[in-house]
Amino acid sequence: MGLELLPAEALPKSDFVTEPPGKMIGRYKLLEKIGEGGFGVVFMAEQVEPVQRKVALKIIKAGMDTREVIARFEAERQAIALMDHLNIARALDAGATEAGRPYFVMELVRGIPITDYCDQANLPTRERLKLFMKVCQAVQHAHQKGVIHRDIKPSNVLVTEHDGEPVPKVIDFGVAKALGQKLTAKTLFTAFNHIIGTPAYMSPEQAALSGLDIDTRADIYSLGVLLYELLTGVTPFDAETFRKAALDEIQRMIRETDPPRPSTRLRTLGEKLRQVARHRQTEVPKLIHQVRGDLDWIVMKCLEKDRTRRYETANGVATDIARHLSDQPIVARPPSAAYKFQKLIRRNKVAVVGTAAISIALLLAGLFGFQAHHAKQQRLAERRQAAIDKTLLAAWSGDMIGAEGFIREAEMASASHGEVRMLRGLVAIRRGEFGEAVQHLEQAVKLTPTSAAAQTLLIKAYAMVGKWEKAEPIFRTLDSLSPRTPEDFMLQGAAITLLDPVRALEPLD
Repeated sequence: MGLELLPAEALPKSDFVTEPPGKMIGRYKLLEKIGEGGFGVVFMAEQVEPVQRKVALKIIKAGMDTREVIARFEAERQAIALMDHLNIARALDAGATEAGRPYFVMELVRGIPITDYCDQANLPTRERLKLFMKVCQAVQHAHQKGVIHRDIKPSNVLVTEHDGEPVPKVIDFGVAKALGQKLTAKTLFTAFNHIIGTPAYMSPEQAALSGLDIDTRADIYSLGVLLYELLTGVTPFDAETFRKAALDEIQRMIRETDPPRPSTRLRTLGEKLRQVARHRQTEVPKLIHQVRGDLDWIVMKCLEKDRTRRYETANGVATDIARHLSDQPIVARPPSAAYKFQKLIRRNKVAVVGTAAISIALLLAGLFGFQAHHAKQQRLAERRQAAIDKTLLAAWSGDMIGAEGFIREAEMASASHGEVRMLRGLVAIRRGEFGEAVQHLEQAVKLTPTSAAAQTLLIKAYAMVGKWEKAEPIFRTLDSLSPRTPEDFMLQGAAITLLDPVRALEPLD
């Protein structure tokens, strides 16, 4: 959907013939047409002097050169001239033909729409987010220059490659709006009751036709739609529905209908969902897990109907995504205590796992040590405890052969069957033989049902074999074990760490 303008007096027209390849416009030789809009045509051209290079040249179509169109065209080339950012196509030159039709010259972006690039390259979600952050930074630059793009969509964000790295380029400021400045000395009117932009990516205030002044938060909404599409492969509102609906119904939907969260929308894609997951180098459950939670919150904050509830800036969107990628709490999500703790665990996983391992080893040693109550068994108990301690130390240090030998010593020193099973489960975990670990630890928990250590290790084993439904109930029971000493609370932190890689974030609702 493009810009519609009030009728205006036409300037004298040279002719209505489209420029043929090979024609010279100033110092530029037209090579081929590469794009066309309502009023302008974009050519790939060759600059012949003072340097030779390929460029993109945009010129008003012959016969479309009304005063209003020329004003809009000059506003676009002035908006581009203001930009100086790696991720925005640069303006190189401007001029007018002998007949007075203005043109401007831009950097030639040899790229494809960002959504097509991501799918063709099968970029994982994380890499898509990094690419999108660069788009946010480009839009932020435009806003700092006092320019609102008003038509952010995949075809206006092209991705090219420099030295094998993807580089997004924001293009087409044809319907841009200035903030606190004029982009042209000519009078520029946009027709009342005509919408500007592309409906699928358009903010509610752009669709409202209420006279509400459009500000930078309209671009924030469009960025949210673009992110939605990068994550799910579809836009928030079904494209087929928009094609069939009348304009006033489309406007009503944009203003009033809340789209589903991205993770919810994924579940409605049917057979297409497998393809969407494949383009992101993952499986369906993992894709839903990646999107559910933080990314749902970030997208839906961008898509708020009330613009005062959106991010204030494009940098705010990029910063929240950076927080998500580094396991920091995001601004878009209400900061519950459980959410903050989970993020803390994820950020410090190595340190916490190390601390948890030491805590578990110490706790196991302590628990086992209190089993010797009778004086006549003291020596045997000491031998047994020494063998257990040596097993723990060997297992955590990676000496699996030594650990097996110390387990046999513990058996000779009358270690209980539950203790032996627990030790064998620990050794199996350290060897990476998680199926065997499950078998040993299930028996250990059955034989010592009040052992927090055995249950914690079993959670780890279940997690590593993907039996989340079995791990979760055991995790819940840790709270009911007594006594509740400081060591028990430390053990619960260890259990959360061991289970964390397989736990989804809580639902938004």
